[in-house]
Amino acid sequence: MDKTKDIFMLRANEIKRYQVIRKVLDHEINQQEASEYLRITDRQVRRIVKRVRLYAERGVIHRSRGKAGNRKKPASFKRKVLELYQKSYWDFGPTLASEKLLERDGIKVNDETLRLWLIKEGLWQYKKQRLPKERSRRTRKEHFGQMVQMDGSHHDWLEGRGTKLVLMGYIDDATNEFFGRFYDYEGTMPAMGGLKGYIKRYGLPASIYLDKHSTYRNNRRYRYTDWPFRDQDELTQFGRACHQLGIELIFAHSPQAKGRVERVFRTLQDRLTKELRLAQANGLDEANDLLKAYLSVFNGKFKVQAAQSTDVHRQPDKRVDLDGILSVQTQRFLRNDRTVQHNKRWYQVTARTRAKWITVFEYLDGSIVIKYGSQVLPYDLIPEPSLRPRVSLSRKIRPRFKQPVPRNSGFRMFRLPGSLTFKN
Repeated sequence: MDKTKDIFMLRANEIKRYQVIRKVLDHEINQQEASEYLRITDRQVRRIVKRVRLYAERGVIHRSRGKAGNRKKPASFKRKVLELYQKSYWDFGPTLASEKLLERDGIKVNDETLRLWLIKEGLWQYKKQRLPKERSRRTRKEHFGQMVQMDGSHHDWLEGRGTKLVLMGYIDDATNEFFGRFYDYEGTMPAMGGLKGYIKRYGLPASIYLDKHSTYRNNRRYRYTDWPFRDQDELTQFGRACHQLGIELIFAHSPQAKGRVERVFRTLQDRLTKELRLAQANGLDEANDLLKAYLSVFNGKFKVQAAQSTDVHRQPDKRVDLDGILSVQTQRFLRNDRTVQHNKRWYQVTARTRAKWITVFEYLDGSIVIKYGSQVLPYDLIPEPSLRPRVSLSRKIRPRFKQPVPRNSGFRMFRLPGSLTFKN
């Protein structure tokens, strides 16, 4: 006979229940008073009374204690899941791992069950969250397109399989709708390219919330001697493009102020990095192709409903040259021989013009267009002109004094700006 089956421990609530039921059996209280005291029904009290008469203290213990649950997974299933996790999903979180096990391997396991298995095996460690600094909470915007938070995420997205990439991301403040694209760096061209993609998909947002990166805001420090010539409203190329499109730029004073885009980057750095690894993406084009297909899945999981159903995105007018606005525009001086220098290259304007200052447009596809106002000027790319050789002029340098002046001569010489010398 197994004596361990007779060993059991009562919990605090079970001890309380047993003591009340004993009072019922000893006729100190009735069953109705016991049900009110234990906050259970009369029928349940009668059932417990019968079990206590038969099994004494064991009668208040639930009969399923110590038994395996009906939904408990077999040991072979648990072993198979842990082997797959160690082989393919060794650094995945339990939630993402359970999703990938169902999507790729057809194995359905609850994320909390998997979390307990991983913690017990030492494959996952609970990460204690630091208490955030107290800040005033800003409510979401009510309309889709009312404000978009924008930023660039510098991360090893390809985990060493290719060059380092930057994800230019745009997230709507009202709905968490995310749009992004990979680039080689964070700068003017990537910012304009990402904005162009966002506009083509959704339209023109009312405002963009971003940081004070030099691409978006003029951070140049002026000397005190420059104050008469300083332009207080000097814009960057990206700021000029947004001003022409009617998009308001709002600059955040801290990363926490635009926390929505910072948090979505943290989520993507965990999930999207692993998606790129599973797809074996090794370059910029492959990463963008996967991201384009992944956006619908990601937004379907994390998108929320806006407070108001109205979409305030504006479609760009057909008369607006969107490609021309989203380009780098630089003013250059046109020489008398109608040549202009730009980015260490020389261009020859072939059309006759009386313009002295022209504008060079650098489009996102790398093409160059030269304009005088709205007139497009044709040009040819020419080699750099050779410089004229300098003629060295040899001249005699006359001494300032014919004879040296003694130190104690009784007089001093003062030389003022110019050619005159005065004696004292």
